[in-house]
Amino acid sequence: MMNIHLGFSYIGFIFLLMLMIPNIIWRKNKPKNYDQYVKNENKILLLFERVGEVLVTCLVLIFRDFNINTISNWTMILLIAFIIMVLYEIYWIRYFKSSKTMKDFYSDLLGIPVAGATLPVIAFLLLGIYGKNIFLIVSVILLGIGHIGIHLHHQKEMVK
Repeated sequence: MMNIHLGFSYIGFIFLLMLMIPNIIWRKNKPKNYDQYVKNENKILLLFERVGEVLVTCLVLIFRDFNINTISNWTMILLIAFIIMVLYEIYWIRYFKSSKTMKDFYSDLLGIPVAGATLPVIAFLLLGIYGKNIFLIVSVILLGIGHIGIHLHHQKEMVK
């Protein structure tokens, strides 16, 4: 069953803060030679990423279905999503303490490839499942195709 209830989502807001704060800090801490990889980005993947970013950012804020209403077994999905976002923060702390190379930026965390791209996509997908919101789920899939695809391509280029 799909929930579609408009209203502010404080959970969505918290997830966005956890996503955006490290990314704002990253702008001053990009890996060495990062710009040379950006030039070769696949335009289709970039389109998926950008559309997904805009949709996810808006949707997590405007549906109150992502908020905690009752504690149930279903809440475990939200808890897992939050734990994944905490892992995302750990990924960033590790990156910011590193030499800030491309290898550091595209590193795995607990066996999760390109953790900086993969972890938030998984977390937001779980948030969509928790909120039973097909719009967020589809938007996260678009974002994931683009964002993870771009990062895997950069990682592949880096290995060459």
